[in-house]
Amino acid sequence: MLIANLSNPVDIRARLRSNVVLQHLSDADLAELEPLLTVAEYAKGATLERQGDKSVDQYFIFDGILKRVVANPAGKEMILRFAAESEIETSYAAWRLDTPIPFSIIAVRPVRAAKLSMRHWGQFMDSHPKVKDAFELEVMRLMSEVMGHTITLHLLDAPGRVQRFLRKHSELLERIPKKELASYLNLTPETLSRLKQRGKI
Repeated sequence: MLIANLSNPVDIRARLRSNVVLQHLSDADLAELEPLLTVAEYAKGATLERQGDKSVDQYFIFDGILKRVVANPAGKEMILRFAAESEIETSYAAWRLDTPIPFSIIAVRPVRAAKLSMRHWGQFMDSHPKVKDAFELEVMRLMSEVMGHTITLHLLDAPGRVQRFLRKHSELLERIPKKELASYLNLTPETLSRLKQRGKI
């Protein structure tokens, strides 16, 4: 649904203003972007983008949590990152390279987000260099975060992985289902529970 047709457009515009990327837009720029956006709601477990497909949309999260997941041909999954309010989720690199998306984007909890097509987002950024710089910097930060997480799974023991998560994402600890968090940290739910009992969490 278009923002102008919502019952609370003022609140939605304020949330756009607080987004990690869109905070760099002027009021005039935001007004220009708004008609390109639609606000959508996704149930827990909904797949927004599917691994192997072509990139479709750019997402700005208002409520809820998304996860980025990669799966091998046997169906074994690895969670690469979580994204919550004021953050973005994107398959921008795949879109620019015109290659299939190398991961899926799935709702961990019910999600409400503003979205627009990657084509429209790319066109908008081309005419707004400041936001394009901010966006591409954020994309690089996310790629670095995913790489750091992947390395962590190989180099740190279970308590170390948990402590790293707490340093970087403590605000998400009580919001992510324990099964999802255990999967992200490459632990069994039982191991995660034991670490909690020992005061490691």
